[in-house]
Amino acid sequence: MSEGTHRRLTSPRLVVASHNKGKIAEIRFLVAPCGIETVSAGDLGLPEPEETETTFAGNARLKAHAAAKASGLPALSDDSGLAVAALGGDPGIYSARWAGPDKDFARAMRNIEEKLQALGATTPAARRAKFVCALCLAWPDGHDEVFVGEVHGELVWPPRGAAGFGYDPMFLPDGHSRTFGEMTAEEKHGLGPDGGLSHRARAFLMFSDACLKG
Repeated sequence: MSEGTHRRLTSPRLVVASHNKGKIAEIRFLVAPCGIETVSAGDLGLPEPEETETTFAGNARLKAHAAAKASGLPALSDDSGLAVAALGGDPGIYSARWAGPDKDFARAMRNIEEKLQALGATTPAARRAKFVCALCLAWPDGHDEVFVGEVHGELVWPPRGAAGFGYDPMFLPDGHSRTFGEMTAEEKHGLGPDGGLSHRARAFLMFSDACLKG
């Protein structure tokens, strides 16, 4: 489509193209005020496609199109991760894989910390990182819309807080004194007149403005 024009989502039902319970919960939290019924790919028994792309947007597209084609419904996917500057952007699109098949993010966070310590990255300036989220809304006819949000901050050690999921307990967003792991869902996403705080909320606001508002 031409720049500045977007397809509106008119279906009252939407597939959340994910098997990640944390992501599904956050997307449902964000979508709930819009009055859209959501069902997850896992609920529908859809297989998880192999993430073979090299960017967040590419993997988000892959997952959304797979779910839309299999379900016959519009599908919203999320591909997101943590990019650490001192590690050359790692773990990046491999953020979930760093946690292993058992999704042990405590181990993944220790792995990042060990790599930072090996580099002597002990000051806040040396521990810069960002969370990136690409949301893709795909229709069964093959059309899609992609939105990318980022939030910048630094990594703390030891991790703080048991809220959120993934790398949240070690990520301290700029301008805040608490990690994502110490924030409620409302605080983490920060939806309000000034926009969103989390990477997912920022991508969602772009999606909402483009595809949900008349």
